[in-house]
Amino acid sequence: MSDATPSEQRAATASLGELLGEVTRDLSTLMRQELTLAKAELRETATTSAKGAGMLGGAGYAASMTVLFLSIALWAALSTLMGGGWAGVVVALVWAVIALILFVVGRSQLKKVKGAPQTVETLQEIPPTFKRNEENR
Repeated sequence: MSDATPSEQRAATASLGELLGEVTRDLSTLMRQELTLAKAELRETATTSAKGAGMLGGAGYAASMTVLFLSIALWAALSTLMGGGWAGVVVALVWAVIALILFVVGRSQLKKVKGAPQTVETLQEIPPTFKRNEENR
């Protein structure tokens, strides 16, 4: 038994209850760490999503202003056929540009959302880890 590894020596001398207790503690620690990682990743995802949603909300408001000013400008242009109505068109076009910028920025923020990729990756490593231990027996 002199060429046995420390793990093999421990397995040979420990009771089944002690070994099961160690496995249970290790699994409990692993699951707590995975939950902590998932919480951190989801918090980051929520922040990015909120920023993107805020930008899209701004784009919606800007779009409603576009409709309002285009409607007022069209009314003014048709009622006078010249003059002050064109100022409304300019204001409406400015709002249209703002809406486009907010939409593009908001959409790019939402594309950055990745979920919890590290948690998924590490959770996928758990079953193969158990299989490696079974193959060594």
